[in-house]
Amino acid sequence: MDRTVPAGAVILLDFVRLIEVGTEGREGYDIIYGHNQGKLPKPVTSMTLGEIIDAQRDWTRLFKSSATGGYQFMRATLQGLATELGLRGTQVLDPDLQDRLAYHLLKRRGYEEFMAGKISRTEFGKRLAMEWASFPVLAATKGAHQQLKRGQSYYSGDALNKALVAPATLEAVIDRAKAAGRELPSVAPIPAPRPDPVPAPARSLWAALASFFRNLFSKG
Repeated sequence: MDRTVPAGAVILLDFVRLIEVGTEGREGYDIIYGHNQGKLPKPVTSMTLGEIIDAQRDWTRLFKSSATGGYQFMRATLQGLATELGLRGTQVLDPDLQDRLAYHLLKRRGYEEFMAGKISRTEFGKRLAMEWASFPVLAATKGAHQQLKRGQSYYSGDALNKALVAPATLEAVIDRAKAAGRELPSVAPIPAPRPDPVPAPARSLWAALASFFRNLFSKG
């Protein structure tokens, strides 16, 4: 996970990848909709943002969706992020960039407001379900296509999407994220370089010199 993503968001984003692409592992960042990544000339994580956006036009036609990477970014979503964040399109869509973009999506959907106690868990859950179709709404609400019951995908009724996780599970993950707080993940300190060992004769010499100067200054 990119080191600029705070602890609570790490928990949420790991869960997003697990539900959206079936794994929290590194391989998940290369998955495209329908697990058709094996049909690509090169992995998603070695393609630039511009290359991905250009290719997604064909993926929608060929694979029924442009969903790409660990967070299943849609073409319109990547275009919007590129514009909003001033990205040039030459950046490689590697795991760290995917993490940073997904964290920005969390913030769009109210992550900071939720962590600050300004919106409820149910409201935050609904906003997450609006971003990731495999997530369920946490209470009855109006969805994109129909009236929904708790536990349904926000996009139920489109013959393409359905919730892949129980609402109680999502609630537990959201609670864990809030408990983790907004601190950045701890990074193990870099050990200070250790001086090369001084050979025994040299140690004796330095000890003698130190003693000489102590005696000299004490007499002064």
